[in-house]
Amino acid sequence: MLATLLIVFREVLEAGLIVGIVLAATKGVPGRGVWIAFGVVAGVAGACMVAAFAGEIGALFQGSGQELFNAGVLIVAVGMLAWHNVWMASHGREIAQEMKKVGSEVASGERPLLALAIVCGLAVLREGSEVVLFLYGVLAAGGTSMTVMILGGALGVLAGAAVSALLYLGLLAIPTRLLFSVTSGLITLLAAGLAAQAVAFLHQAGYFQILTSTVWDASWLLPEDSLVGRLLHTLIGYSDRPSAAQLLVYVLTVAAIISLMYSQRGSRSAAPKPAPAE
Repeated sequence: MLATLLIVFREVLEAGLIVGIVLAATKGVPGRGVWIAFGVVAGVAGACMVAAFAGEIGALFQGSGQELFNAGVLIVAVGMLAWHNVWMASHGREIAQEMKKVGSEVASGERPLLALAIVCGLAVLREGSEVVLFLYGVLAAGGTSMTVMILGGALGVLAGAAVSALLYLGLLAIPTRLLFSVTSGLITLLAAGLAAQAVAFLHQAGYFQILTSTVWDASWLLPEDSLVGRLLHTLIGYSDRPSAAQLLVYVLTVAAIISLMYSQRGSRSAAPKPAPAE
């Protein structure tokens, strides 16, 4: 039961951290709960489908289908997170000033809630499929009973959800005027970490064999599979043995998102303000 609890806890925590950051980043936006809930439900459904066809997916592309699938999921998530941050660069101040009375641009649907719903769905899809596959493997191996596995899984879900909720509540405690800056920073690092993970999957699949040398080995100090290591891995893309390509992609992703955000802010401030109504 302990193994099931720990694995489920880890996967739920990784997905829950992303959902918590997204919820904090959309504080005060109408309809965010519906969009994010839709993303989570779709992710759960997708995870079950991925687990059901895991064998077929893995057999694709000469046996590297699962790695390519994971890389594709991460790349899409990076794009959605970058879109959100660029949008926030031009609209975040309006939302911060009108948390209850949202501006017309936000209310009219220009805010990329769909993008964040997709991010939540992909997070749940990736982690959920790993949970389903793990539990299926344990059950098939006959190492434990169904009752014990369900109990361990349920405790893991509760523990992961509780820690994720604590992060969300901690973010909400940040003053509104700083909230969007903090969440934008977290999302930038999150996107960079996902991009670096996508490179790692492409390395494993044999489709990206450039700059594969290990830059450093910090596994003796903070193993990536430890609890703290997994938290940092999810939040900022920590890797105890990153390749040169992963590090390069991480830095380039951060630089690209920040550049796009500043560019959007500049164009927004340079735009002529509408004349006051008479």
